[in-house]
Amino acid sequence: MATLAFAGIAMLLNGCNKFLDRKPLSATQNDLAGGSFDVKALGLYSALRNSAGFSTLPWLDFHSIRDDDAQKGSSVSDGAEINAEFEHFQYTKNDWATNTYWGDHFNMIQLANEIIHDADSLKPKDQGSLRNVGEACFFRAYAYFEMVKAYGETFLPFENFYYTQPNQQIVPNAKTGQIWALIDSDLTVASSYLPVTWATATGNSTLGRLTSGAANTLWAQTYLFRSNWARVIGLCNTVINSSQYHLDPSFTDIFKDGLNGAGKCGPESIWELVNYVGPNQSPWIATQWGTSQNVRQGGASTDWNLGWGWNVPTQVLVNAWDSTDPRRNMTILFSGQYDGGAATGGYGNTLPAYNPGVMLDQPYWNKKAYSDPQMRQFTGQIGSNGGADWIDHRILRYADVILMLAEAANETGDGATAAANLELIRSRADGDSGITRKYVPYIPFANQAQMRQAIKNERRWEFAMEGYRFYDLVRWGDAPAVLGSLGYQSKNALYPIPQPIIDQFLGKLTQNPQYP
Repeated sequence: MATLAFAGIAMLLNGCNKFLDRKPLSATQNDLAGGSFDVKALGLYSALRNSAGFSTLPWLDFHSIRDDDAQKGSSVSDGAEINAEFEHFQYTKNDWATNTYWGDHFNMIQLANEIIHDADSLKPKDQGSLRNVGEACFFRAYAYFEMVKAYGETFLPFENFYYTQPNQQIVPNAKTGQIWALIDSDLTVASSYLPVTWATATGNSTLGRLTSGAANTLWAQTYLFRSNWARVIGLCNTVINSSQYHLDPSFTDIFKDGLNGAGKCGPESIWELVNYVGPNQSPWIATQWGTSQNVRQGGASTDWNLGWGWNVPTQVLVNAWDSTDPRRNMTILFSGQYDGGAATGGYGNTLPAYNPGVMLDQPYWNKKAYSDPQMRQFTGQIGSNGGADWIDHRILRYADVILMLAEAANETGDGATAAANLELIRSRADGDSGITRKYVPYIPFANQAQMRQAIKNERRWEFAMEGYRFYDLVRWGDAPAVLGSLGYQSKNALYPIPQPIIDQFLGKLTQNPQYP
């Protein structure tokens, strides 16, 4: 593991693709550590790791706990406000989670702007610096994509500029079309400047650094949210035809984080936040992504205090999932039951029984964040010192490319392509590629409506507990019907902009109109 180099271990509508054409600004080569942009580019990955809005509870609140398949977990008093805000859609304008989520994304945009500002001044031509600019453009697009999904109209910088005062150089409440245009511009650069693989580009392993495949996958996601099916199809095929990724034959292996880096950045990984914790927790290049979701049952003194116990499956998910689908027992840990052993992503242990009313007990846990006992021993994160800070966040994976292509093909009338790609996911889940199967049956194309529902179902089962479902329900228009009983209304597709941010911008930002 020690050999791995951990990486992470103007502008209005012009965007990144014009940065070399702009007049010089103020940076000089001496301003850049090591004579390149690499140090600042690595800072983007560090910000991703060190910011809760990307790597732990606020991200889970916005992406996962708002859907019908996940809930907060932990004790009633631990983050009690989250239950009302994110499980029952009683949104607030001023709370730690939403303020942090906004602030961390804004900070990422600032850091990316700084690199682009320096590049604008120096106009580098070397491939290394251009790769760094591609990274900055990707991170800015990623942050804006998250913000436009969460808040709708947000802000844009007037210039390719990073801010010295919070009320400087912004376009208040930029229209979503302007934000999408900036995202497209940024990802045009990222997909062009980022390498297919970093091993090819630099001659060494740099796990977790961005590639053109990551840029094209993110770009496809943005077009999926805009129902631009032709662009989704084109970008997904670009990723597929790069021959850099394939579905992992074992669904459970996708989420394994074992000794010596086993399981990290596997064949299905397009982009993941790579973490590492060494013996006795040194070195610590990590997040609390895994820790925040691990089992926390029976009190702090037990051997099952493995984390904070957030983001746990709901009874709705357990009841809705066909028990013959192997992914069910590969995604959900059941209190009081055997963890299934290696065949289902377990480690040969039986969990403590669920005791309703006991402060930390939950009936179900997210198995995709289940920590390896060998790693607990190796790191020293055991028992009352429980945690799983070494677990990676799989942000983009190849299964999403396959299912995005299936959805877009179906919406354009190509039922054969839709069914073929759906089958890739279902046959992997079953473990058998034959047409006749007993666990996850083959679904032939009958009509567009039937295939549309099959793809929706498949996204639910494939990505359960990973933070896809809430925004899928919103973009499909299904959220009111599915989440209405939890308190969801149409306005809840967007969250109110944090009031402290509006105050900080001295009136240049105005609140989402449905939250006066």
